[in-house]
Amino acid sequence: MLGLGGIWVKDESSRLSLNSFKVLGGSYAIYRYLKQTLADDSIDIFSEDGLQRAKEKLGEVTFAAATDGNHGRGVAWSASQLGFRALIYVHQNTSQARIRAIERDGAEVVVVKGTYDDAVDQIKVDAEKNGWQIISDTSWPGYEDVPRWVMQGYTTMFSETQQQLAAQGIIKPSHIFVQAGVGSLAAATLGFYAQLFGAERPRTVIVEPDKAACLYLSAEIGDGDPHHFEGDLDTIMAGLACGDPNPQAWKALWDTTDVFIKCPDYVAAKGMRVYGVPLSGDPFVVSGESGAATLGALMFIMQRPEYEPLRDKLGLDRHSEVLLINSEGNTDPDDFRKVVWLGRHPVPEEYADTIES
Repeated sequence: MLGLGGIWVKDESSRLSLNSFKVLGGSYAIYRYLKQTLADDSIDIFSEDGLQRAKEKLGEVTFAAATDGNHGRGVAWSASQLGFRALIYVHQNTSQARIRAIERDGAEVVVVKGTYDDAVDQIKVDAEKNGWQIISDTSWPGYEDVPRWVMQGYTTMFSETQQQLAAQGIIKPSHIFVQAGVGSLAAATLGFYAQLFGAERPRTVIVEPDKAACLYLSAEIGDGDPHHFEGDLDTIMAGLACGDPNPQAWKALWDTTDVFIKCPDYVAAKGMRVYGVPLSGDPFVVSGESGAATLGALMFIMQRPEYEPLRDKLGLDRHSEVLLINSEGNTDPDDFRKVVWLGRHPVPEEYADTIES
């Protein structure tokens, strides 16, 4: 219907029953931190005896993270599996469903007034005062190793993706649409494919909410530096509601991204509904607001006449094999039902004439 050769979705909605890819980053960063801190290759933390030896050597360790939901849950689960304490800071608009999910995975949750960026700022202060180890997916001066490990952990998805595409006879996607908050997932995606294919890497589109478009703003300013996006970041795409880019991620994105776009909430809402009510022969996919943003954006780009220049620039046509990442499943059941069942955030009437039989 969209005039593409294929749409491939890396579905992370069931990863370890956590409804999100984020655990790949948090778990790998905790592992790397433990290995670096122990500095003893004879200790295997994946064995019961080795983990006990590690705890005896390390003493009490508290892992802390600021989150919009999914990253914090991944850190909470990973710390709990190893028997460590976890403290997760969330902002005041985080839904109760996301908070309860983090608590069920073994963490204590602290609610901070303000936005996600305020939660990040507060956890820096509190971790320094209390001796906690922060596991963050964004970096700042003097704190760069852990966010790098988080991004490296994300690349597990793309090793899997390439194996699965190869089984279909496809060497690589021609295009990748990837959603972005601070930009860590996007940078991991582009970095993986740039390293694997060099100048022949897929063309890339970064998708953000228009109410939290820190990467788009940084690209628009165009001086090569990351820039803060002002506002309350009030978007249904909670996992992408970030006002400050990850400086490490931004450098990679500035060097390699083909197109930055920002979209209103109804684009993500459309993506959720299309995933859930697919055309005959397409798979049913459960996708949350942040997970569905790229499908919604792809559909608007392919179906609206005003985006023909963008289609031409990207070379999107019947030969294109487009990769999307369903980064989360139903992480907030109340909001999910409001969008999918009740039709909240409908596509405006002037854009509602793009459905083709």
